[in-house]
Amino acid sequence: MPDIRVYGAPWCPDCRRSKRFLADQRVPFEWFDVDADPSQVEVVERHNGGRHVIPTIVFPDGSVMAEPTNEELADKLGLARTAMHDVYDLVIAGGGPTGLTTAIYAARENLRTLVLDRSALGGQAGVTERVDNYPGFPDGVRGAELAERFVEQARRYGVEMLQAVSVAGIERSDAEHLTVATRAGDRSEADAVLIATGSSYRRTGAPGESELIGAGIHFCATCDGPFYRGSKELVVIGGGNSGLEEGLFLTQFADHLTVVEQGPALRANRLVQDKVLNHPRIDVLTNAEVRAFRATDAGRLGAVEIADADGGDVRELHPDGAFVFIGMEPNTAFLHGFVELDERGFVVTDPGFMTNAAGVFAAGDVRAGSTKQLASAVGEGAAAAIAIRGYLERMIAAEGAHAH
Repeated sequence: MPDIRVYGAPWCPDCRRSKRFLADQRVPFEWFDVDADPSQVEVVERHNGGRHVIPTIVFPDGSVMAEPTNEELADKLGLARTAMHDVYDLVIAGGGPTGLTTAIYAARENLRTLVLDRSALGGQAGVTERVDNYPGFPDGVRGAELAERFVEQARRYGVEMLQAVSVAGIERSDAEHLTVATRAGDRSEADAVLIATGSSYRRTGAPGESELIGAGIHFCATCDGPFYRGSKELVVIGGGNSGLEEGLFLTQFADHLTVVEQGPALRANRLVQDKVLNHPRIDVLTNAEVRAFRATDAGRLGAVEIADADGGDVRELHPDGAFVFIGMEPNTAFLHGFVELDERGFVVTDPGFMTNAAGVFAAGDVRAGSTKQLASAVGEGAAAAIAIRGYLERMIAAEGAHAH
């Protein structure tokens, strides 16, 4: 499909993801850099009702997609997303650091392994601007570079990987085997399945939030912070590590920043707290919750209504943009009724990473009790691979004993 136009910026992780996906699928496109040519911002706004949303992708038929997932792009382009085989030793739902680490270990054991990811291989690591706490990189490493290294290593060992493929459900074929169904209609049989689907940004649920996403409300400072160069005021909602670290990052664009935390105190580690509390251009509001987001006549964020958590005073902030960092929601909707989930929707496992469904394992951010850190996600992937190997060996031994 020729003549596809992609509008974005070099600093935008979703833009890089979309460009990489189109390139991987050998789909020709023309790139328009809104940073290098500010007039292209007007094109983006015209296609998105005045909102600054990138990537914005315009197709030859005149249709437009803003911030599409890889799966949505694949559907639009009519791309085939079918596995090479019908039967696998291991199917992994999720192509982030956890899933790819497990795949590398499994492939080294000559297990036929399939990785399915609904978006782009590499997971959240791939859209992180810089990773400074991953062992072996004393000067830090770009998230996209680290993710690509995971993918290349898995490819080296012959792991089959499909991106833009969501898992629709898992069911039991028989006592020993499982079937993984995708939303594209494909079905793969497996002896074992690993759930490594990670989590997504949680929303506040306050009135006006959904309507203003991309028009002043954001969930990624790295992705959208540069839109606010020269702004007078930004708001960060959430006083944990993510909120404060992203807030510090945003100070390079705004004159002033206000952090809003619902609890009685900030929740980040002491080092990050000290940086924020001593920063001359950051104010912190605790015991404060968002009641509503209000739009301007132009349809952009105009005000954030903040109330004391004990039901007291109500005030309005008037930022140019608001960034929400209040935790993550597990990507487990397709598992309801099949495996045990905790009250927050995370997958419950035993110490060996197995769920209450035999042969179904979970690791990484999606697992209840995980630390939600990159290094531990990789560690859990390796540990899960060893547990899966043990499970498959026990299956083979049992089948051999039964045959005799």
